[in-house]
Parts: sequence; C-alpha cells; structure tokens
Amino acid sequence: MTKAQPAIQPRQLLVLAIAIALLISAPSHAQTFKVLYNFTSTDNAESPLAGFAVDESGNLYGTASAGGSSGAGSVFRITAAGKMRVLYSFKGGADGANPQASLKRGPNGGLYGTTSAGGAFGHGTVFKVTPEGVETVLYSFKGGADGADPQAGVFKDKEDNLYGTTFAGGASGAGTVFKVTKSGQETILHSFGSQGTNPVAGVTFDAAGNIYGTTSTGGHDGNGTVYQLAANSGWAETTLHDFALGTDGGVPYSGLIFDGSGNIYGATTEGGIVGSNGGGTIFELTPNGSSWTFSTLYVLPGSGISGSFRNLLLDSSGNLYATTHCDGAYSAGTVYKLTNSGGTWTYSELYTFTGGTDGLYSFSNLVADKLGNLYGTTKQGGQNGYGVVFKVTP
Repeated sequence: MTKAQPAIQPRQLLVLAIAIALLISAPSHAQTFKVLYNFTSTDNAESPLAGFAVDESGNLYGTASAGGSSGAGSVFRITAAGKMRVLYSFKGGADGANPQASLKRGPNGGLYGTTSAGGAFGHGTVFKVTPEGVETVLYSFKGGADGADPQAGVFKDKEDNLYGTTFAGGASGAGTVFKVTKSGQETILHSFGSQGTNPVAGVTFDAAGNIYGTTSTGGHDGNGTVYQLAANSGWAETTLHDFALGTDGGVPYSGLIFDGSGNIYGATTEGGIVGSNGGGTIFELTPNGSSWTFSTLYVLPGSGISGSFRNLLLDSSGNLYATTHCDGAYSAGTVYKLTNSGGTWTYSELYTFTGGTDGLYSFSNLVADKLGNLYGTTKQGGQNGYGVVFKVTP
C-alpha cells in the first residue's frame, strides 16, 4: 500500500507563497543587462571593435569596422534610449576604411579617430568628423617611415594636437608613435624595433608630458612591453616591464590608465598561470623613485587570447571595469568588475554573454554615464548577428 503524503498545512502554504513571490520579484543577473541596439546589415554599421566616447547628454559615439554604404565601416551616434544615427559612412578610398578604435571628442563636438586601412596610400588615416557628419582626413599614412595601419584611437592635447600609434611602418617596420597637428602635419616621435614592437594600443601622458603605452610583441621574451617615452630626452624609450607570459601575463592589446596617485593600470590578453596559457591579467605599475614596481592584481579566468582587449575603466572609488573577449561560461565574453578594498582586489562578473541575442565577442572599452551605468559593444551576436550596443547596471 502506498504511504499517503502528509497534507500541506495553511501556514506552510503561506510560507511557500511568500518564498515564490520573493523569487519572482528578486532582481536576476540578467536584469542588470540590456541590449540598446542591434546592428543590422542595412543600417550602415556592422561589427564594432571598440566602445564609445560619451557627451554631456549621455549620447554615445562609436565606430563600426564594417558595414556602411561601401562596407568600409562608419561613425555613428546612439542615444541613451537606443536611437542610432550614422554620422559618416566610409567609402573605402581616400577617406579611409575599417576603423577599429574608439573616438575622441573635441571642441564643438568634433570626433577624432583613425582608420586601419584606406586613405590616399591605403595604410590608414587620422580623421575628424563633425556632428553634422562632415569628414576631414587630417593625415594619410604612406606605409613607410611615417607609419602604417593604426589600430588604436588618438590622445588629444589642449592645443588639439593628436597623438597615437601605428601597428606597422616606421624606421624598422615595427610601428610608431606619432603626432598630428590640427593642420595635418605629422611628426614621428618614436619608431619601435629595438625593444617593444607592434603596438595595438594608443598612448597616454603623465603630468610631466612623458608618453606611456604598451606593445603587443617584442621585448626580452617577445610577449610585449610597457614603455615610457621621455619628453625631455628626445622621446627616448624605456621599457618599464617585459612580459614573460607567466604570472605577469603577455601580449597586451590594452592601453594604460593612471589613477590620482600616479599608478598605472593595464591588461593583457593571455597568460597569468605558469605552465598554461591562462586568460590574461590585470596589472599595476607603481612608481618607486626612478623605477617602477610591477604587480599582477588579478588573473582572469579563461585560456588563450581571451582577456581584455581595450583600456580599463577606473571609477572614483578605485574599482576597475572591463570586458573580456571570449571567456565566461559560454566562451562568449564577459563584463567584469575588480573591486579594490584596501589593496585587495575581488573579481565579479557583472554579465556573462551567451553568444545569442545578447551579443558575442566584446572587444570594447567601457564608458559610464552619470548614474554609473556601463556601455559597450559586441562584434557579433544580437538579433541579426552583426553585434550589439549594451548597457549594464552594476
């Protein structure tokens, strides 16, 4: 004979109902994430490889590496409500092609950036696009000593001079650091080759006017470097760290950021675990007199070239935010936060991409609005497979 199950009492029913209601009303992990825009094959913007610049009204400005009227990419604006407008569609000729980096906003809303290809000589450009969508090529790379194939955005000083890197070209063919004036005159500040080589990231400056950045290859072990170019020594190069692809990581595509105390933060795309590939690292360089002390703050989960490709975002509390390319539970990338508690860093995934309608493969930097919401892009995925613009509320 089957034993009868005990009846559920009214008090138990009440407790169960409350528990179910709490589960339904409790915010889920997915509720912190929203797709603001799905790129299509007909909207003149596809496959973004970078994040955004943001204006005072919360509008986001970005680049798409493909799409556009000629398939050569575009510059676009998207509102916080998700309304998108293409400001300029590259034709793929003298005007440039295939922008891979984020934009820099300048006076009167002008947008400055680079294309990795196109231009008068086919080796990329430095350009400006007005809010009305008028493009001006400030400089076309010739592919020789002047540099070739820029993959990073630009740094703008108070005189509207633009500074950046090229992946190739220069005296040794291993890339350059350049300056372009607002009138379009280019100067090579440094040609790579003897130490680090092939910078993917752009540059930043300290208060004394020295330049800092990373190279993706070269250095003592061939896994990239952190470098300084001294303003008072003819931009002489000093290697601050040679990556060994061990616990320190290796192959940095990300650039560098400073905190208020002069410490430098950056990321590598791989390494971090001795004896295996690792998923990349987050690192810090602390000034120590005339030298720098290198520390690995966190080893990212994942393996292969799956780590952070773009610059970290630092908030006012000293926490760091970024995306990863293809780690996470679905190998589709993540948005993460490193919380700084008195020098102890705690990792948390704010969102894990599934590779479906939410997006796939983020190469994006993150920007924050006044409320602390984070915005970025994925290269693929979304409803149409051409990437998305996303918003994450931490």
